[in-house]
Amino acid sequence: MVLRKTRRILFSLASLYLLVLVALAIAAPLVSPYSPTEQFLDRRFHPPGPTNFLGTDNFGRDILTRTIYGSRSALVVGIVTVSVALLLGGAVGLIAGMGPPAIDSALMLLMDSVLSFPTILLAITIVSFMGYGLVQVMLALGIISSPIFARLIRAETLSIKTEGYIEASRALGTGPVKIVFRHIIPNIMSKVIVQCSLTFAQAVVIESSLSFLGVGIQPPAASWGLMLKDARNYLVQAPWMAIYPGLCLALTVLSFNIIGDSLSERFNPRLNDLV
Repeated sequence: MVLRKTRRILFSLASLYLLVLVALAIAAPLVSPYSPTEQFLDRRFHPPGPTNFLGTDNFGRDILTRTIYGSRSALVVGIVTVSVALLLGGAVGLIAGMGPPAIDSALMLLMDSVLSFPTILLAITIVSFMGYGLVQVMLALGIISSPIFARLIRAETLSIKTEGYIEASRALGTGPVKIVFRHIIPNIMSKVIVQCSLTFAQAVVIESSLSFLGVGIQPPAASWGLMLKDARNYLVQAPWMAIYPGLCLALTVLSFNIIGDSLSERFNPRLNDLV
């Protein structure tokens, strides 16, 4: 009982944090005190104070403003990545699960080939071919994440399509496309939603990593990864340059993971019985 209550509190705190983050990202021009690219060279390395609440960086840019605008990049990357991965992986998983064994084997071999590469290295390779920028990062992450959805949806499809009501539906002459939209998709949505939350968190981390390495979002755009990259040479002189974007990144990923775990427990009756 205590464990369940603790998890509910964590779920509520994570949801509240993400709601505030989304609200700040949407209202960034209204709540940000400065422009994210505005430089004040006479205020370089100013510590947190009344003029700049979270301090300034090596170009005199306001850390609070850039952190708020960085949340925009993180959320947009997460949303587009999950959407692309869900569309690509969902199509492949449904075709593999509903199709003949030969197509199933070929598609899963392709997905396994993508999964065999280290995620960051594969992301760097794809971005290098497509070019650097926000759009390229989102497409690359969507492609990389699609095999996870493909394998999940294929496994669930193979399990569900052997159920009695599916066989009865086929006997009544229902076509495969109608079976997919009427029976398969509604029954796999709970697990897909959980995977979406986990993939969102992973996309935010990888985007920040790519930006930190210089192959993601390019300056002077605001990104938590770029802010950490700028801060690495000034950790002693201006530690606030790394603390605040790093804290936002950690809390965002943690919140999505908490929500993903909570949804997984809620949708799984066996886990509910254990707590």
